[in-house]
Amino acid sequence: MSFQAYLDNIEKKTGLTPRQFVELAHERGFDETTKATPIATWLKEEYGLGHGHAMALVHVITKGPQIGTKHVGTDGTHSDPSDMLWLDGAATNPANAAKA
Repeated sequence: MSFQAYLDNIEKKTGLTPRQFVELAHERGFDETTKATPIATWLKEEYGLGHGHAMALVHVITKGPQIGTKHVGTDGTHSDPSDMLWLDGAATNPANAAKA
């Protein structure tokens, strides 16, 4: 599953976009200096996310939307089309419109 697919699945499960999670995290005092454990615990307890999905959001909350290029443009399972994640919801993602 691609990193973007993780974020899209979180949105389907919770109804919240990744950007909304970033805003909620900042309201709770979480930012780029916060360790992963308290953020992941919050996401698991409040939103019922599994560990992998929580950690995907931890990355976005603490490091922003840019990801490493290891899988970008590959044809593997974890391939992402770009090193920039879309945080504003699957319905508005230009990459999804291109697939339609």
